[in-house]
Amino acid sequence: MKKLFSIIFISAVAFSAVAQTTYKMRVVMTDDSEVFYNTSEVKQVDFVEEEQNQEVGVKVFLSGNDPNKDGQCQVQTDRYTGPDGQCFLNYPSQLSNDPNVKHGVIIWGPGGGEKPGNYANMIRRLVSHGFVVLELKESPGGGDRAIEAINWLEKENSNPNSKFYDKLIMDRIGCAGHSMGGLESEQAWLKDSRVYTACLNNSGDLNHVAMSQMKDGKSIAIVYGEAGMERPNAEADYNNYGVSCPACLVMLTGGPDQGEGGYGHGSGPWTGHAATCAWMRWHIGRESFRKDDFTTPNGEFISGNIAGAQGRWSGKYKNWENWVEK
Repeated sequence: MKKLFSIIFISAVAFSAVAQTTYKMRVVMTDDSEVFYNTSEVKQVDFVEEEQNQEVGVKVFLSGNDPNKDGQCQVQTDRYTGPDGQCFLNYPSQLSNDPNVKHGVIIWGPGGGEKPGNYANMIRRLVSHGFVVLELKESPGGGDRAIEAINWLEKENSNPNSKFYDKLIMDRIGCAGHSMGGLESEQAWLKDSRVYTACLNNSGDLNHVAMSQMKDGKSIAIVYGEAGMERPNAEADYNNYGVSCPACLVMLTGGPDQGEGGYGHGSGPWTGHAATCAWMRWHIGRESFRKDDFTTPNGEFISGNIAGAQGRWSGKYKNWENWVEK
């Protein structure tokens, strides 16, 4: 939050009459116009410190416009950094220099046994579109690692000696991840108010209740494969009768048989990364027109072809009727 001081110049002006002198208070505005007040009507004049939200009027830095293709930003990676010194921090090589244009932040959680750096296609797609993406070392699934990463980035954003100083939007964060990384994302989405949305890849709560626990209207999506081992959990998490938040369930169908009988457990980050990119451009990038791609019968990620690969998207959506973007 930045505190702004509104300064006005006040002077008293005497008006002469035949029998007496009266006074009015003159306020000279910034456009040189003048406003007069009878002093008899003014009880007190104060200079009040006015707080304004730092992010008011701030735009999100975005590059390109097609989630099915890489954007125009070149990707820079700082390896072995973050809160534990084991994360990968990926960002556009040319960061915004405009104080009114800042970068959206995404926390990416790797799947079990995977490491940061193993999701090159997904990370390149997101960063090339303008996002700053921090890859966690690992994803225990409870959300705490993602929250630690957010705290660390918040310090970087506040540090005048950091390259990210005042360049990140830290109150509207996206969390995404593969398999266990999806569980990590979902829990951070539940626990931290700074996380605005989550997009799980080939994942879903093992107890099928996490999505139903969100009661403040934050949105969530699950991208998964028709033959992936995550399918029962993804669908049960979404279909839980207690789910009241805006949600999408996006499945890749018609994939090649590579031992799983179609699009499998790695399909989200390695084939379906366009869906995550589009979701983040909508929610973190504030491109509200992308809502139709996820919440209409003919939306791209509801019934469209999978660009650059065989098969089609097959999606579901619910609870969007009264959703209001914040």
